[in-house]
Amino acid sequence: MNFEGKHIVVAITGSIAAYKAPELVRQFIKAGAEVKVIMTPDATKFVSPLVLATVSKNEVLYQISSDAAWNNHVELGLWADLLLIAPCSANTLSKLANGICDNIVQAVYLSARCKVAIAPAMDEDMYAHPSTQKNMDTIRSFGNIIIPAAFGELASGLIGQGRMPEPSELVNIAHELLFHKALTGKKVLINAGPTYEKIDPVRFIGNFASGKMGIALAQHCANLGAEVQLVLGPTTLTIQHSHINITKVVSADEMFNACNTHFSASDIIILSAAVADYKPIHIAEQKIKKTSSEEAPSIQLEKTKDILAFFGKEKKAHQYVVGFALETNDEVKHAKEKLHTKNANLIVLNSLQEEGAGFGVDTNKITLIEKDSELAFPLMSKKDVASVIVDHIIKAHSCAN
Repeated sequence: MNFEGKHIVVAITGSIAAYKAPELVRQFIKAGAEVKVIMTPDATKFVSPLVLATVSKNEVLYQISSDAAWNNHVELGLWADLLLIAPCSANTLSKLANGICDNIVQAVYLSARCKVAIAPAMDEDMYAHPSTQKNMDTIRSFGNIIIPAAFGELASGLIGQGRMPEPSELVNIAHELLFHKALTGKKVLINAGPTYEKIDPVRFIGNFASGKMGIALAQHCANLGAEVQLVLGPTTLTIQHSHINITKVVSADEMFNACNTHFSASDIIILSAAVADYKPIHIAEQKIKKTSSEEAPSIQLEKTKDILAFFGKEKKAHQYVVGFALETNDEVKHAKEKLHTKNANLIVLNSLQEEGAGFGVDTNKITLIEKDSELAFPLMSKKDVASVIVDHIIKAHSCAN
């Protein structure tokens, strides 16, 4: 997940859930966001401003003014791409609904022109009280987002709804708010996994691809609102998502035909599958038996359909085609050649030179290759790699159209 270039203000109020705030800020920073923290005076009783300043690498504001200076809440409100008030106490919720401005959090909220998301956290009865529900309705009517409280054990020891969602969930929600709907109305075609080319009823030519990278890409695109057609080669992995339609295939021919069915209707085409380059000309009807002869049987091969080259040639002006390359030597050189010869918009270069990258693992190391640029990234989880790739496509595709 990538927040690079995004400015997030995390506002913390007087709730016991404030103890989760340092981890929330840490995850935003790790994902590339620039974070500034503001606090109500009561929030400082639950978590130290020094801790949050250390994690965020920015001064933490908890007063509208200090002896030394006036803290410019207007400037901070204009700086932010997202104001996330988490946790939000019942007291602060009431002030937000009624325009009361008696602390730095309220002042920044009233000055903010960005998206505002609020995560209430309180005991179950407080959360369910009609006045709290009315305040949340009022805040929603202003165009703000209320993040529903989670269900679980509360500070009182009771079990019910009122918990602030975990930091990782809030980070996911923030990402959807900042990048969400970026692919709404878009149709995305993705292929993933290996292909198997039959030699006989028992044996085949295949590779070690698992489909993890393509599935992560499909998940991320669907989360951003796209309608995804996922053409999936033989793998034990699968995915369930209301915006993902899966077509399962085995061979390269089946992969091409399934992709071609959806190609013309697709805006973005991401070809991450490890498709066989060759297939047997003849498939034996029976298992090929080992003989006493020293001479091994020969298998004649022919080229499979080059899916990337075909779609690169056939693409229309509104379509954006992404190919993948896995090289073992002269990686960037070969990837650039592939970009040119296949007429792709982008090549994602996978590395096998780094431990933890490649087939069957949960991490990957990539370089994004375009006509006039190359961007190298460190080893990351495949979910984070998917985020990097899709965010790049969104920017490039929107600029091209």
